[in-house]
Amino acid sequence: METVVQNVWSKTKIIIKGLIIGGIVLILQIPTMFVQDLIKEREQRQKEAIMEVSSKWARKQNIAGPVLVLPYWQPNADSNKKSSNKHFAYFLPDVLTIHSTVSPEEKYRGIYKVMLYTSRIKLKGVFNSVALEKLKLDPKDVIWNEAFVHINISDVKGLNEELKLQWNNQVLAMSPDAVEGTAMGNGLNAPLNLNMGEDVKHIDFAADLMLSGSEELLFTPVGKSTSVEMSAKWPHPSFTGDILPVNSKISNDSFHANWKSVSQKRNFPQQWKNNAFIISNSNETSTVAIANNINGSSFGTNLYVPVNGYQKTMRSVKYSFLCILLTFAAFFLIETSNRKSVHPFQYGLVGLALVLFYTLLLSFSEYVGFNLSYVVASLATIGLIAWFVKGVLGSAKLTTVLSVVLVLVYTYVFTILQLQDYALLLGSIGVFIALAIIMHFSKKIQW
Repeated sequence: METVVQNVWSKTKIIIKGLIIGGIVLILQIPTMFVQDLIKEREQRQKEAIMEVSSKWARKQNIAGPVLVLPYWQPNADSNKKSSNKHFAYFLPDVLTIHSTVSPEEKYRGIYKVMLYTSRIKLKGVFNSVALEKLKLDPKDVIWNEAFVHINISDVKGLNEELKLQWNNQVLAMSPDAVEGTAMGNGLNAPLNLNMGEDVKHIDFAADLMLSGSEELLFTPVGKSTSVEMSAKWPHPSFTGDILPVNSKISNDSFHANWKSVSQKRNFPQQWKNNAFIISNSNETSTVAIANNINGSSFGTNLYVPVNGYQKTMRSVKYSFLCILLTFAAFFLIETSNRKSVHPFQYGLVGLALVLFYTLLLSFSEYVGFNLSYVVASLATIGLIAWFVKGVLGSAKLTTVLSVVLVLVYTYVFTILQLQDYALLLGSIGVFIALAIIMHFSKKIQW
């Protein structure tokens, strides 16, 4: 009876141990989930630090304007009342040219880097005419002496100089006076006090802004024809928004880009009445409001910090199951092929070392960048596992084999992280090759 039991055990112990090892792999996904939560927490703390510094400096900036606003009287729809309500009509320039020179500044909040900037912006352009007839407006209904011009600025806290707008032969002092009932958000206004329609036949305008902001600088193409030129001493621009530059030049320490937009490419017209469209940078909850916000057509540059260790670390954690599985498979084949016996508890310790790799990677990447952190964390993990396995197996040769496997696994994952466009292709090929190797060596196991 004892012999039968021994025979059954000898034939099934490898299968049972394989199932136990598979269970350990699954259990190790629990601490891996905690590592993912830790990465999210650190990333959120970074965002909070950026928001805190930006709120004291100035937030992301979006410039829209100038916009000519004409109040007008509209008879009350109730025929029993002989009264009129005040409404507003909005007119955009025919030509708008923008030149922007950006000076980036890196600030730190603890260990977190925040990208700030100061920009010199020159606006100029032309209103050829005001097409009242397109809005079916009678010049007699327009309240000409209450007309004003508006320039929308996301965060007026970023203004470093008084903004003055040259409007034909006069210089207008812009102020943050709000006008009730308009479809405009943050920004500055200046009264025009026009005399009927003769004062809006042809208008030349120009303005200089010294504007601070953080991370992103955008412009809304309010001109029928809009040209934007931007240059900065920053080698890592991320062109963002509704359209990309028609041409750009990026060097080791700077970039220069040009955008061109025409009215046919936008989702808003050159003139509208009331709240048909809005000019606002606030976070709207209404889907309609978001769709009708002309700032949704803006474009520009995000001066981003190129190394985001949190995103790359999170991507690397997603390969943790594969790394643990391949390492355990290699460990299992080595011990069975060489008739060594390793306790499942020792597998668990090796697995914990593989999980701790990601906490090392996360902590180091906050100081020295992701790539160097990956090298340091992988060498430390491989060294620890090699030292442990040498004591368990008592063989330098087998330890070297497992160390080489770990080096290949970590190199394979690092390559996938760098080649985002080919990650699926490389991952599929790598797993296929790994399975083929495991199948080859599994033939030597006496089941």
